[in-house]
Amino acid sequence: MQRRVVVTGIGLICAVGNTAPEAWKNLLAGKSGMGPITQFDASGYPVTFAAEVKDFDPLNFIDKKESRKMARFIHLALAATQEAMESSGLKIDAANSERVGVFIGSGIGGFEIIEREHSNLLAGGPRKISPFFIPAAIVNMAAGQVSIKYGAKGPISATATACTTSANSIGDAYRIIEHGDADVMIAGGSEAAVTPMSVGGFAAMRALSTRNDEPQRASRPFDKDRDGFVVGEGAGVLVLEELEHAKARGANILAEICGYGMSADAYHMTGIAPEGEGAQRSMKAALRDAKMAPEMIDYVNAHATSTPLGDGNESRALEVVFGEHALSHKLKVSATKSMTGHLLGGAGGLEAGITVMALMNQKIPPTINLENTAPECRLDYTPNVAKDAKIEAALSNSFGFGGINGSLVFRHWA
Repeated sequence: MQRRVVVTGIGLICAVGNTAPEAWKNLLAGKSGMGPITQFDASGYPVTFAAEVKDFDPLNFIDKKESRKMARFIHLALAATQEAMESSGLKIDAANSERVGVFIGSGIGGFEIIEREHSNLLAGGPRKISPFFIPAAIVNMAAGQVSIKYGAKGPISATATACTTSANSIGDAYRIIEHGDADVMIAGGSEAAVTPMSVGGFAAMRALSTRNDEPQRASRPFDKDRDGFVVGEGAGVLVLEELEHAKARGANILAEICGYGMSADAYHMTGIAPEGEGAQRSMKAALRDAKMAPEMIDYVNAHATSTPLGDGNESRALEVVFGEHALSHKLKVSATKSMTGHLLGGAGGLEAGITVMALMNQKIPPTINLENTAPECRLDYTPNVAKDAKIEAALSNSFGFGGINGSLVFRHWA
């Protein structure tokens, strides 16, 4: 018998809030998290703004000595995990530690540590490289540090699938529980890529918005004047739990995760398959896994990064998958990256958490800065103002470089 999996904890940190309740409040209010870059001197760069996490002190979550051995993406992951664990009420001890696992990924990992240590190498030679360089920077250390902190001895992994990372982490963790290899999984992703090389690299690709004079209006998914994404940072972590296990300990069940789909575009390293064909297959696979017809989905948290090509192709994919249900505007869509920026490998974790909160609160956060909808985008994108809505089931999309697509389906828990 297939085991059912529920969400019992959420931890979020992003440019619009350092906790899930704070982020949710600001998302509903349509608050933008974009502003001038403060983490390095971006003067002279073609892009001078990002969606940074604000007023964050890692020492609220980590010992000072240990924190210096960790990259920022690990700090953010630990912060989001602490909130998720506290909200779940789960205690890990000798009796259950081997049945609790961790799947937390990152698209890039400790980029700022790599840049710093490379500078040290050039300035002083190899003896100036920190002995903590490698364990501070590698992608799997967010999962490793969470496992160590909480004593979770079950399955552990760190996905790195570009901007689909967190969706894959959550979906794979769901499968682990479904198949009986664990009872609880701490799952999601984290990213801290507001660094000189990262911003410079994405700018060189012409992937970023260049609205330097009005950063809060820069991320504008589905708008005809969109000109690229905004680099964001943060983390999103969910506690996933086998249903009977959650019930037995009296957990507060927030939602059920019931569908997961993946696909490959097999098309181009950064481009998107025409008509969002790969995205179509990912969403269809998630619906098939959830045993749901398209019209049973009430809300989609779109990947929608505010790029000219990406938003149009995702919109077309939604039309194909959901048909008249989407074209008649019965299906509600929103792009919360308009407020949080694009967390890259952390995006899917953040947006899965937002999707669960939409189900819990029966509200749809808006797509801000949507002033003139692009002609190729024909759906209801919840422009500028949050909406009350009856949401029984919702889908969260994540798509990444390399043509990697992931979709998650969540169901309302009464």
